[in-house]
Amino acid sequence: MFVTATTALLRAVLDEVCEGISSRETGARSHVAARILEAASRGEVSPEGLRQVGRQALSQAPTMWR
Repeated sequence: MFVTATTALLRAVLDEVCEGISSRETGARSHVAARILEAASRGEVSPEGLRQVGRQALSQAPTMWR
């Protein structure tokens, strides 16, 4: 498990990357969260690295509008 500071960072990055997504896009947000969590589990804990992972995941996320 992650320490509190890392968990807060992951949440902040997720919220930042997904700020333009409708709250109804739960599939897209879940996809991004999973990819950010995977990266952190592999040791990526820099904010910019996690943002990059999140943005890439968002570009590949399932959405009902595509």
